[in-house]
Amino acid sequence: MRTRFAALLLLACCLLPAPALAHGADLDTMIGQMILAGFRGFTVNQRSTIVRDIRERHLGGVILFDYDMFWGAGQRNIRSVEQVRRLVKDLKAGADIPLLVAVDQEGGKVQRLKARYGFRETPSAADLGAGSDDAVREAGVVVGADLSSVGFNLNFAPVVDVNVDPDSPAIGRLGRSFSSDPERVARCAGIFMDELHRARVLSCLKHFPGHGSAGTDSHKGLTDVTATWSGAELIPYRELIAAGRADMVMTAHIFNARLDPDYPATLSKKVITGLLRGELGFDGVIVTDDMDMGAIADEYGRREAVRRAIEAGADILLFGNNLSFDEHIVEKVHALIRSMVDDGTIPKARIEASFARIMRLKRSL
Repeated sequence: MRTRFAALLLLACCLLPAPALAHGADLDTMIGQMILAGFRGFTVNQRSTIVRDIRERHLGGVILFDYDMFWGAGQRNIRSVEQVRRLVKDLKAGADIPLLVAVDQEGGKVQRLKARYGFRETPSAADLGAGSDDAVREAGVVVGADLSSVGFNLNFAPVVDVNVDPDSPAIGRLGRSFSSDPERVARCAGIFMDELHRARVLSCLKHFPGHGSAGTDSHKGLTDVTATWSGAELIPYRELIAAGRADMVMTAHIFNARLDPDYPATLSKKVITGLLRGELGFDGVIVTDDMDMGAIADEYGRREAVRRAIEAGADILLFGNNLSFDEHIVEKVHALIRSMVDDGTIPKARIEASFARIMRLKRSL
């Protein structure tokens, strides 16, 4: 049964006017909405590359980080509460379609808005899952309020990976999973999401179809879970999607020969279109994990990775632009997608389908 918030979102989608350019949008606008990218800087102005990308290429979303991985320094986008509030306001001002402004604010070791910048920190998912429902709810209240107060409208959380391997370097070892019990994961995630929704912040379930059994880190290279993954890892997705509570789902860069013998989940039509859309019935926005991560960037050229992700059914391609950095990443990816539509490699109808889902989500903002 739909939650009260989900019902309100559905009503909003029907009653609110479409954002500017949502009807009769041109191809370049639709392509721009399919890209979400990171950038450098504590401030922006009309001459900033990211602002030009938003204004001229209709960039659909941005992601903020506090730490610059490429530089190896805490000099990226987040320095103080007031600075972040002004930055987000200036980014949004350049958009003719509502801009997704995202951050990874999970709690524990993965929270970009830290106490030293003036924000409130929350416990890890592992600690929350081992405690009471009230503790999970309180964490959701804190995160939702802090994000909303400075203008974020999308949190790349909660993690719904099941803690199959407590020593998994990207999940278990970092305390990012609520539990080894998939039902507990679903319950905690649902509570956390409800509080984000009350603060008018969108949530994102990750990392589909399940990263909790991975023995290696997909940031660094290909991660094979063929021998360790089980269908139980789909339970949180199945339950939350069926309840109408999922705003967005993020794909994992994991390889599972039992699901697709050829491609990792992010590039797999069998996983995204067949399993997530078909079997689980999810018709919302699907976003990739960072396309700069080693499991994708080191194994496939950018053109092939972008093409296969779109063909697989992804709606938004995430380029964190942090593991590596290219000031012109949006321009290059936009041109790449445009060239593949122009030469017939990607049908225009495929772009239109993703654009329609993105617009439906943005009407709830």
